[in-house]
Amino acid sequence: MRIIDRYLARELAGSFASVSVVLLLVTVGGVLADVLNKIARGKVPAQLLLAQVGLRSVEALGILLPLALFIAVLLAYGRLYRDSEIAVLAASGFDARRLAKPLAWLATPVAILLAAIAFWLGPLALRTADALVADANRSLLVIGMEPGRFVELPGGQGVVYVASMSPDGSKFERLFVHTERRERVDIVTAANGELYQDREGERFLGLNDGFRVEGEIGKPNFRTMRFARNDIGLPDAESARDRRAETRSTFESLRASETPRDHAELHWRLGLPISALVLALLALPLARGQPREPRYGKAAIAVLAYVIYANLLALGRGWLADGTVPAAAGLWWIHASAIVIALYLVRRGERLRPGAAT
Repeated sequence: MRIIDRYLARELAGSFASVSVVLLLVTVGGVLADVLNKIARGKVPAQLLLAQVGLRSVEALGILLPLALFIAVLLAYGRLYRDSEIAVLAASGFDARRLAKPLAWLATPVAILLAAIAFWLGPLALRTADALVADANRSLLVIGMEPGRFVELPGGQGVVYVASMSPDGSKFERLFVHTERRERVDIVTAANGELYQDREGERFLGLNDGFRVEGEIGKPNFRTMRFARNDIGLPDAESARDRRAETRSTFESLRASETPRDHAELHWRLGLPISALVLALLALPLARGQPREPRYGKAAIAVLAYVIYANLLALGRGWLADGTVPAAAGLWWIHASAIVIALYLVRRGERLRPGAAT
């Protein structure tokens, strides 16, 4: 490796590491806010907060790393142009096309890592996260109920008390439930009961041999009923039913790719490592500038280019999923268009004076 190539590779690697850390912190913050929102609505048990944030952050790396690579190239090579280092290298016979060589050394490992995330780690992390939630929702203990203590129901919909509970948290005895919605009070007692899920994955408290009192606050029209069996629905748990394609392994997706949504997911996974290479190539001409040019002179153009490319990929995925775009076309037309534009900008850009190799 030549001295100049090592220097350029070091600049790119340093920028990539710094940008990745910042974007990772932002991403984890967003995932944390989303998980906390689901915990507040009773869809995810609070005990799984850290596990859910960690597992879902792995899947988010598929979006984070291409953006980090794009910004890193803009920052590293943009600084070299502004500080006239590229001009000095040009005077020594350095050709601007050689900037692509150290960039390839960084972009290739990132693309390989993205391929591992897209085809293996990402779906595995989502499956694990969903499995943890599914197991937790089968137990009142994990939801947060404790024998002999008043506990707020998931989602803040009421208060529940149980005198005793089985070790696995699925059965209980002597239960009291108080709920209040829109000035309407509902009080339920039961001698015993159980927690169960129906075929759709919805959770219910099955109550046996109890009483129910209901009515409006401040009015005398309360009703008292005795029941042999009464089921109370709990807030919907986080379910993987709507993202089966995302959680399915790549091998299973290849065997069972029958619906447009399955095809869309396969093309999306394949496009993640390709997007890193495309964005790296696109950032190369966008980083070019004049000495002493404002630091963020072309930032708006670069941001616009990324937003257009990323949104086209998201739209293309949606069009594939609903059958608007045929599966054979995939997302290739978006990647190919971006590559053509990037090559055109590279060729059109000014070339440094050729000379002897450094």
